[in-house]
Amino acid sequence: MGFEIKLPLFEGPFDLLLFFIERDELDIYDIPIAKIANDFLDYLHHLEEMEIEVASEFILVAATLMRIKAKMLLPRPVLDEEGNEIDPREELVAHLLEYKKYKSVIQDLADLENQRLQREKRGNIKKELRKLAETTNVEAELQNVDLYKLLKTFQKVMQRFEIEQNKPTHQVVQFPYTISEKREYILLQLYDGAELSFEHFIKEEPTRIALVFNFLAILELIQLNEIVIRVGLGFNNFWISRRKATINAGINAED
Repeated sequence: MGFEIKLPLFEGPFDLLLFFIERDELDIYDIPIAKIANDFLDYLHHLEEMEIEVASEFILVAATLMRIKAKMLLPRPVLDEEGNEIDPREELVAHLLEYKKYKSVIQDLADLENQRLQREKRGNIKKELRKLAETTNVEAELQNVDLYKLLKTFQKVMQRFEIEQNKPTHQVVQFPYTISEKREYILLQLYDGAELSFEHFIKEEPTRIALVFNFLAILELIQLNEIVIRVGLGFNNFWISRRKATINAGINAED
């Protein structure tokens, strides 16, 4: 016997983020980015498994959460002109507060709309419609149309057509990597006490996306105390290796 999984559908990515914050009773001014990002990505993965198309704005917010998470993992904070540390979550919190403010009045506006629809309109509707029909006599307007007006109208239509044709299009491409896969790949490369430079991973996969995912995976492994880093002599180059305690634990597990 099979089973059915039902996921709630949200109106937008900020609606989903507010759901996570209210569900876990989190402080909106001090959002745990790692937890929110994992919950957000899990929701998107469930949508993909159920063959539900993920909107581009959800993917954009997911990328934003990963960028904020990477900034918070970096050891060098960003400072403003006065020397104060800039919180990478500040812009996201501002958008969430703005969305929450507008969302709080949506139900009130919907109730007002329903009340207005139930009221009877004032005046004689048939008489007013007849008067409007008399003032907008199509045949009378066509008699005043000349070649100049037709050419101006055609020019405006062509300008709007060109603007529509030249609108920029955005294509969202899903990344072929995950940070968890890159973490496992790096640990396998560092087995038996091997020490590798960061340039080694660049040469393995010389693409910008692979470089970013490898770098984020290294930062997470450092935070998890799985590897150690040694700064080299090259420009922006460093060597990484597994901690001895981690290696010994792996050997004892095999014995």
